[in-house]
Amino acid sequence: MMMRALYAALGALALAACGNDGGRLEPADTAAWQVAPAFHASGNPATLEEWGQFRIEDGALVLAEGVVPYGLNTALFSDYALKLRTVWLPEGADPASWDDGEVFGFPVGTVITKTFYYPRSSGGFERVALEHDPDAHFDGHALDLSAVRVIETRVLVHREEGWAAIPYAWNDDQGSTRLARAGAFVDLTLIAAAGRTQALSYQIPDVNQCAQCHVTNAGDAQIRPIGPRARHLNGTYPYAHGEQNQLAYWREAGLLAGGPEPVAAPRNAVWHGEMPLGGLALDAAARAYIDINCAHCHSRTGHARTSGLFLEPADPVGASFGLCKPPIAAGRGTGNRLYSIVPGDSDASIFVFRMVTSRPDAMMPEIGRSVAHAEGVALIAQWIDAMAGGC
Repeated sequence: MMMRALYAALGALALAACGNDGGRLEPADTAAWQVAPAFHASGNPATLEEWGQFRIEDGALVLAEGVVPYGLNTALFSDYALKLRTVWLPEGADPASWDDGEVFGFPVGTVITKTFYYPRSSGGFERVALEHDPDAHFDGHALDLSAVRVIETRVLVHREEGWAAIPYAWNDDQGSTRLARAGAFVDLTLIAAAGRTQALSYQIPDVNQCAQCHVTNAGDAQIRPIGPRARHLNGTYPYAHGEQNQLAYWREAGLLAGGPEPVAAPRNAVWHGEMPLGGLALDAAARAYIDINCAHCHSRTGHARTSGLFLEPADPVGASFGLCKPPIAAGRGTGNRLYSIVPGDSDASIFVFRMVTSRPDAMMPEIGRSVAHAEGVALIAQWIDAMAGGC
C-alpha cells in the first residue's frame, strides 16, 4: 500500500487561494513589443516581443489581431503550470489542412505559442499557487499579469525547411523576455492547500529538449507540433465572444479547411483532474491522459519505440500497451516491479511507479516535470485497479 499512501500525500497538493503578493513590480518598457504579428523565416529573434503575437497593455498580456487562443481537451502535465496556447497564420496563407489522426497540415509562416504561468500567491513574487483551471486569469483575449507569474513562452514556427522550436524566458519585470536556447531554471515555491509548500526548480527546456518531445518521427528527425490535432481540439473553448467548438471556429476564422463536422470528428475526453471516475468515463479519461502525456514518444516512430510500449489511441490495451509486459531495458526504472501494467494492481505496475517517482533515471515523462501529478497518478491507478485479471 506504499504507493497509495504516496498518492494521498501528493493529493494534499490541492488548490490554494490566489492573491496579490502585496508588492509592485517596476513597470517594464513595453515599447519593444511589435504592434502586429510577424513571421521570421530564419534566425532566432532575441525576444518574444519581436514575434508580435502579444502586446502588453494596462497590465495584461493581450493577444494581437489575428492571434487565436486554443485549448486541449486533456492537456499535458507540466509541474502544475497553466498554459495559454495560441496559433497565428499569416495574412493570405492557406488554411491548415485536415487530418483525422495526425497534426493538421499548417502552412509555412504559421506561428504557434505556448505560455506557461502560475497564479501568484501571497508572500513574494516566487511564491505561486497550485490551480487546476486551464482558463484561470485569461478572459479569451488578455492574461492579467498582476495575478500571475509568467515563466516562459515557447514558439513553434513553420519555416520552409520545417518547424523550429524557440524558447523564451520571461524576466522578473513581467513585461520583457529573453531568448533561452540553452534553457534555464526558475526557483519557485508552490503553495498548496492549508498553506503547505513545496520547492520547485522549474526547468525551461533547451532546444535539444524541445526536440526530444517534438520529434515525433525519429526516422526523419523533424520537429512537429503535438497538440493541434482533431481529437485534442474537438471541444468547446471560452473565446472572448463566448463558448464555441474549436474546430467549427477554426473553420470560420480561416485557420482550417476540410474534415467532418465536430459531431463526426475524432474527440478525446475532456479531463482536467476530476476524480473519482468510473466505467466508460474512467477509460476515456485515462486513454486521453496517456495519449497527450505519453503517446508522442511511445509510438512506432517515436523516441521510445525501442521499448515496445505503444500507447497511441488506436493501440488496444493489450501486451504492446503494457498489459503483463516485462520491460525491455528499464534499469532502475522498474522500481523492482515485473510488468508495465498488472491488471487490478496499480501498486505492482511499473507504469504507475514511473509516474510517481521524480528520480531522473526512472521518471516518466523524462522531461517536462519535476514533481508528480497527483491527479494523473490517481487516474491511471484507478484505471489499472479497475481492470480484471492479473499476470
